[in-house]
Amino acid sequence: MEMEYKHPTLQDLRYLELLSQSFPTIADASTEIINLQAILHLPKGTEHFLADIHGENEAFQHVLKNASGNIKRKVSELFGNTLRESEKRELCTLIYYPEQKLQLVKAAEQDIYDWYHITLHQLVMVCRDVSSKYTRSKVRKALPKDFSYIIQELLHENAGVTNKVAYYNVILETIISTGRADDFIIALAHVIQRLVIDQLHILGDVYDRGPGAHIIMDTMEHYHSWDIQWGNHDVLWMGACAGNNACICNVIRLSLRYANLTTLEEGYGINLVPLATFAMETYGDDPCEAFYPKLSGGSKEVAEKTLRLTALMHKAIAIIQFKEEAQLYERHPEWKMQNRALFNFVNYEKGTITLDGKEYELHDHYFPTVDPNHPNELTPEEKELMQRLRHSFMVSEKLHKHMRLLLQHGCMYAIFNGNLLFHASIPLNEDGTLKEVEIYPGRKYVGRQLMHQTGMMIRTAFQHDAPNDEHQYAIDYFLYLWCGPDSPLFNKSKMSTFERYFIADKETHHEEKGYYFKLRNQEAIVDQILDAFNVKDPNRHIINGHVPVHVMNGENPIKANGKLMVIDGGFSQAYHKETGIAGYTLVYHSRGFQLVQHEPFTNTEDAILQGTDIIGTTQIVEMSAHRMLVADTDKGAELKQQIKDLEALLDAYRHGVLKERDRQMRK
Repeated sequence: MEMEYKHPTLQDLRYLELLSQSFPTIADASTEIINLQAILHLPKGTEHFLADIHGENEAFQHVLKNASGNIKRKVSELFGNTLRESEKRELCTLIYYPEQKLQLVKAAEQDIYDWYHITLHQLVMVCRDVSSKYTRSKVRKALPKDFSYIIQELLHENAGVTNKVAYYNVILETIISTGRADDFIIALAHVIQRLVIDQLHILGDVYDRGPGAHIIMDTMEHYHSWDIQWGNHDVLWMGACAGNNACICNVIRLSLRYANLTTLEEGYGINLVPLATFAMETYGDDPCEAFYPKLSGGSKEVAEKTLRLTALMHKAIAIIQFKEEAQLYERHPEWKMQNRALFNFVNYEKGTITLDGKEYELHDHYFPTVDPNHPNELTPEEKELMQRLRHSFMVSEKLHKHMRLLLQHGCMYAIFNGNLLFHASIPLNEDGTLKEVEIYPGRKYVGRQLMHQTGMMIRTAFQHDAPNDEHQYAIDYFLYLWCGPDSPLFNKSKMSTFERYFIADKETHHEEKGYYFKLRNQEAIVDQILDAFNVKDPNRHIINGHVPVHVMNGENPIKANGKLMVIDGGFSQAYHKETGIAGYTLVYHSRGFQLVQHEPFTNTEDAILQGTDIIGTTQIVEMSAHRMLVADTDKGAELKQQIKDLEALLDAYRHGVLKERDRQMRK
């Protein structure tokens, strides 16, 4: 029995009229419904999760190219025992680095024509496999214009149609004979890299420690589909870009601490000559022993003169940083951080400091720019230096372009397919309940609202039409996000930078972690957070970065009975000794989750010349009982709603509520 047709409400009718502009006839609406229904039954696209890249651009580029071993897995599945392991490795290296690998092959191969013929067939097979998850339309959009038609023909080859075998062979032979084989191989390799990952999720901390954060951001500018949940180091750079002097000092200090000025000087053109001049004039006779940089195992040898100058600059900017921070703590008593203005607690005659009622000896108490009566005031020379440094940050076009990219693609948290993503933490009370955190004076938020409002404040710092007081407060607040006890990006009792530089007693170095980090192994706590963020999926998770997983101490990245995954295993070389590994990446494909544990990456040159890959140990986290389809994803939910709307449009056409439009008139 046919159901009685219900006429749409006035609001629904207005929406259907708008929809009819895109689908003006019954045929157009029907075709789109058929298309969307078909897409729902394709396999779910592969999501790739990375965290805490920390400027390690070579390792990042390699993991991006090999999709955390996904390409290697597909090559192994396709060619099984038909290729030797060395041949599979060569093919993978060609896919990762086609331009460089081709030069080596052409210099070594005796019969290049035969190699071209075999390799093109292999690459077409891999490309056909990775494109099988997508509609022809989506694949077509990913193809380079020069070879789009040819690749489409080869991808849709049907091995059972013998009449076309000669046709396909002639295509490949002609590509070789016309001298386009190299360009075609490069094009296919890039298409494979493009299609093997549908969406890249970066869980924060592109910046600091490694030399190539700017190179990573250049890569992301052209990457097909990505998002980022801002990390504390990203927010620090955003604060510096917005004009927060304390953040500018921290960015420079961290770069000097790890002897890494490449991103600042070469990437963003920040002029550090004024700092070097000031440091030599002010601290030239100071040993600055605590300020010599930390050199990782992968660092090149650094001349003693350079190390010495780095140490002088390091101490100079650290002293200014502590003053700039103290001024912000005084300006914002609501942060309750006045106890971190540590120059206020120094006895300059005795060379000691009193913290929490206990006196400690300072192993370095040479403070030539600190006035004991006004310890947090900058000297005229320091003020002039800060003006010049700030100007350098303000006029760096590339820095501002990269910060706009972070704003465009980023936020404090995101929810994708039942997974709650954020960099560090959700502030909790001791009993595990969500903690109220004051952002603007008098305005307190918890959980999801806290993360949302924090993200809005970050955006306010870059909105020059915002009210002056809100705009300035947002710029100041970057420092609280960097080191405030209740900041979701920090969430510790203190950042003990001063203590590590000046106090030998290590009890002062301790940073007590917030309750999120203490309680996140409990399934009930994780469930409570997921509920607060309205994550309903039965197979739901929290995915974090931020705190390196100490594998060598037996720590497990999978917590809370599988509901929480920490994927910061230490991409940065600075962490390798501490963690015992070189990072985790997570892959979520149509058959489930795979966590990949990486060994340290040597360098790109070895990867090309020797075919070395990042050796990964795959830990199966969860495998689905059935192959997940687009219909099982957030995108599927959107498509189902679109189908429902189109069906309503069809009903409106068929019942005369709306008239079909003539295509010619529409034009």
